[in-house]
Amino acid sequence: MLNKTEKARAELQPGQRQLAQRERALLLMADGRKADAELFALFEGQGRDLAAGLLARGYLVDESPEPAPAPPARNLQAPAVSADAFSGPRSMASARMFLFDLSERMFAPRDKALAQHHRDALREARDLQGMLVVGRAMMADVERLAGSERADSISERLARLLPESALETP
Repeated sequence: MLNKTEKARAELQPGQRQLAQRERALLLMADGRKADAELFALFEGQGRDLAAGLLARGYLVDESPEPAPAPPARNLQAPAVSADAFSGPRSMASARMFLFDLSERMFAPRDKALAQHHRDALREARDLQGMLVVGRAMMADVERLAGSERADSISERLARLLPESALETP
């Protein structure tokens, strides 16, 4: 069950227009009572991608009840868990929203023209390969502006959002 966050409620106030019309419509319908499938079926099946983007940007929160934990396995060593484990959906939409957010947070305050260039390139990227090309260009600019350590950190986070198929080497 998807529900609005305070960020979403602020977006829906008069005069606050940061999101596209479809995203705002999905926010209006996300009330914590509708089944996810009902929201995902919206907008000719694009509701799932829209919801994933809104989740990734903090406009929605998934309030689905947690499944009951599995009983602990005996005599098995617990796997090492990263402190920064990603639990969201792996999708092109999530990765795209991450890159749009990166453009706003990293580039817009420093170089508005560069931020606009990356936003335009992301809008033109119609498939996964095109988006990956834009992502690599953005990582090069992150490295130039903030150093290789920062670019590596952001690249790792992006890799956790991309669909598994994007991580396979040809």
